[in-house]
Amino acid sequence: MVHQPPSGARDLLPLDVAQKISIERRLQQVFHRWGYHRIITSTLERLETLMAGGAIDRSTLIQLQDAVDGELGLRPELTASIARAAVMRMAGTPWQPQRLYYNANVFRKGPDTGSGGQQEFYQAGVELLGSGGTMADAEVLLLLSECLQGLEIDDWHLVLGEAGLTASLLEPFPPNVRSQVRGAIANLDRVGLENLPLSTELRERALLLFDLRGRPEDVFPVVAKLDLDEPQQAALNNLKSAIELLYQCQSKIPNLKSHIHLDLSLIQTFDYYTGIVFEVVSSPQTGQRVLGQGGRYDRLLGLFDPKRQNHPGIGFCLNIEDLHQILLTEGQLAQETPASDFLVVPQTSDAEAAAFVYARKLRESSDVVRVEMDLESRETVEGVREYARDRRIAQIAWVNAEGFPTIEMVN
Repeated sequence: MVHQPPSGARDLLPLDVAQKISIERRLQQVFHRWGYHRIITSTLERLETLMAGGAIDRSTLIQLQDAVDGELGLRPELTASIARAAVMRMAGTPWQPQRLYYNANVFRKGPDTGSGGQQEFYQAGVELLGSGGTMADAEVLLLLSECLQGLEIDDWHLVLGEAGLTASLLEPFPPNVRSQVRGAIANLDRVGLENLPLSTELRERALLLFDLRGRPEDVFPVVAKLDLDEPQQAALNNLKSAIELLYQCQSKIPNLKSHIHLDLSLIQTFDYYTGIVFEVVSSPQTGQRVLGQGGRYDRLLGLFDPKRQNHPGIGFCLNIEDLHQILLTEGQLAQETPASDFLVVPQTSDAEAAAFVYARKLRESSDVVRVEMDLESRETVEGVREYARDRRIAQIAWVNAEGFPTIEMVN
C-alpha cells in the first residue's frame, strides 16, 4: 500500500517550512508595526457561519457531519470566522476599531480537485473591524502595500473596484441573465458576454462595464457619463477619495501611483463585499499570480449580532503559496535549511551525561543557538568532522567526562 497524502493535500518539508516561516515572519512584523493583534479561529465551523452573507459557494466547501453540531465544514477563508468570533466573543471590547491579523490554513474544493487540484492553502491577512470611511480604506491598502514592500516584491499591481457600485450597475439586466453577465465579467469572458441573449442596448452596457478598467484618471470620466444616481455617485466619490489619499502617501510607498489600477468590472468571489474591493497581481514576467485580495464588508458582522446591529469591516488576505513562488523566482528565499551552530560530541561513554549538560548550557544563550548532539559512536575523529561538514555545522564541542569542552572550528 502506498501511503500518500489525500488528493489536494501536500506535505511541507523542512526547507518548505523554513521558507514559509520566513515569509510569515516578515508579514507579521509589518502587522505588528501597524498595531494589529493575532487571532486564531476554529478550523471547523458550522455551515451557516461559512456561508453567511454569500461568503462561499457550498460546492467548494469540504463538509463534515457531526452528531451534535450537524453540518460542519473546514474554513474556506477567515473573514466570516473572524466576524463570528469578534461579535460573539469580543462583545465587551470597544469597537473603535479592532485590528486583527492571522496566519492560517484554509480549505477549498476546486473544479479540478478530482485530478489532484490543491484543496489546502495558507494565508496571512488582516481584518480592520469597527471603522468605516476613507481613512480605514486607505489604512488597509497602505498596509497591504507595505507588506509587499517588506517582502521586497517590487513589480505588482493593485487593482481597485467598488462592489456596491458594480452590483448596482448590473441591476438593469433581467434577473434571468444577470448572473451570467456577472460571471462573464468576473471571468473576463468577452466572447461569452457578446453571445448572451441581450438587447442591443443592454449588450452595449455590458461591454461598457466589461471595459471599465485602466488608470483611474482614464476610467473615472467614462463612469461619469453613465447617469449615476445618488448612491452610485456617493460610492464613486468614496473610491476617488481613497485613491487620492493613497496618491498623497506616495512618499511612504515609492512609485505607488504607478501600481494602482482601476477596474469597476472587478467582482470578488465572495458576495459579502459592499464597498471597495481589490486584488494584488504580480507582473507577467514572474508568472502572473493573484498575490492577495480583499475588500469592505459593512453588513457581514450584523449577521452574527443577536440584535442584527451592523459594524463596518475591511480586510485582505495574502496567498502564501503564490508569494512563495514569486520570492523563489526572484531568489529571495533561503535555498537550504538553517545549519546547526554546534555539534556536541562525548569523547567517551562516560562523558555522555556531561555532553547533554553542556549542550543545554549552549542552548540557554540569550541568542538562539542551534545545538545537535552526536548520537553515533563513530570510529574516527575524522568521521565526526566529515559529518559536521556535510551538515554545515560551524563548530564541534568535544566534551570529556568532567564536562570540559574542547571547541574546534569546522573547516
